[in-house]
Amino acid sequence: MSEEDIIEIGHVTHSFSKISVAVLELSLPLAVGDRILIKGPSTDFEQTVESMQIDRKAIPRAEGGQSIGLKVVQPAKERDVVYKKL
Repeated sequence: MSEEDIIEIGHVTHSFSKISVAVLELSLPLAVGDRILIKGPSTDFEQTVESMQIDRKAIPRAEGGQSIGLKVVQPAKERDVVYKKL
């Protein structure tokens, strides 16, 4: 996969491994159905966004500047970078 295929959209600010949720600080929009990559020193996985929330309410889309809770398929760590596949 080449670098042109992905764009950085935010980073992980908190991780709740027991409930498989990561809190993301977004710099660009993200929507349910988007394919994302989460990468860090010990993290590297890809998933489709299936569920995200703001203030415990499910939302279909979030904008840059918002913090969201995202259901993750593997544990993510603080400061991991989130990319969206284009």
